[in-house]
Amino acid sequence: MKAIIYCRVSTTKEAQETSLERQREELERLAERYGFEVVKIITEQASGYEIERDGVLELLAALKQERIDALLIQDETRLGRGHARIALLHCIQKEGVKIYTISHNGEMQLSEADSMVLDIISIVEEYQRKIHNLKIKRGMKKAIERGYRPERNLKHVGEHVGRERIELPVEEIVRLRHNGLTFAEIAATLRGFGYDVSKATVHRRYQEYVQSGT
Repeated sequence: MKAIIYCRVSTTKEAQETSLERQREELERLAERYGFEVVKIITEQASGYEIERDGVLELLAALKQERIDALLIQDETRLGRGHARIALLHCIQKEGVKIYTISHNGEMQLSEADSMVLDIISIVEEYQRKIHNLKIKRGMKKAIERGYRPERNLKHVGEHVGRERIELPVEEIVRLRHNGLTFAEIAATLRGFGYDVSKATVHRRYQEYVQSGT
């Protein structure tokens, strides 16, 4: 199982460097105890109330791009404080990554209050996605009533060129993905627009976009 170690101290004072090194050593021992393969170690000196931290951005990118099973931290305050902490816990939870801490001597257990807040956030996000998809579907229905024909998105109709490549709004796919929608949800949204598209095709076009570096 793959893991990332994240260490943080709040100031840039020289004395704090010792604390960073201690965190790292303790977390490496924790990883060894649970048999984790540490693929990345992130350390930074920044306030936990700030969300715009280089280390945090690197962490979130790694969680999305790599198959990470666990995040190892000294305690939950190392991840962040105040609203920043809750926001980061939510992002990590969405990626299905478990958090292990020194303070819990294993997998972190959320407090009842934190669990309730995160549940509320998830419910709100789900309804936001549903409302967004319904608005798109309603707009597409009106467009079709006004004469829009989705089948015109097919190129080379009648030519013997194998399977036809559907023209898709890649920018919209990327935007919806960045808003947290799954590829299945994006495919369903595009079908509401009249595109006959599968989850696999949406995923492939998204990967093509990412690999092209556009």
